[in-house]
Amino acid sequence: MVRGKVRMRRIEDLAHRRVTFCKRREGLLKKARELSVLCDAEVGVIIFSSQGKLHELATNGNMQSLVKRYQGDVVESQMQNRALQSQVYVAEPGIFLVREEMDQLQQGLRSMYGGGAGDMTLDKLHTLEKSLELWICQMRSTKMLIMQQEIQFLENKVKEQNELMNMCSVFGGSPYSTHPVSNGNCFFSI
Repeated sequence: MVRGKVRMRRIEDLAHRRVTFCKRREGLLKKARELSVLCDAEVGVIIFSSQGKLHELATNGNMQSLVKRYQGDVVESQMQNRALQSQVYVAEPGIFLVREEMDQLQQGLRSMYGGGAGDMTLDKLHTLEKSLELWICQMRSTKMLIMQQEIQFLENKVKEQNELMNMCSVFGGSPYSTHPVSNGNCFFSI
């Protein structure tokens, strides 16, 4: 006997509906028990029939402990969600300002490479100009910092070379000689 496809709609015949409810309920509870055994999971199923009768299954323990655990997990996840939302609300103004600045700069770049700033208003152009001036100032200060570090490095290197030359002159011999000094203390040569 081949089963036909069952249409998902309410069964009109009361007796047939009760029989189907009973069979499907038992099938659902059987699958819940199997899931619990196979996967070592805590499974709870609560079913109310159309007459209002309660049918339940709690695989590990009783239904009350399972419901309490569920409620505790729900409360904990809600608290975590609230904490995350509060962090988002705190960070949101900064994110909004950065996005706004990025949009302005991107629009300025598009207008520059797109053939002019014909569609930009005077306020937008002033804002873009201030943003570009700020970026140029930041780049210049970074460049100056890097140059100062390089100068400091080179000055330290010159000091080391001068100290080495002074040590060679103390031990005798010219620091510019092409032959090492006879006493073996200075091997600097050019």
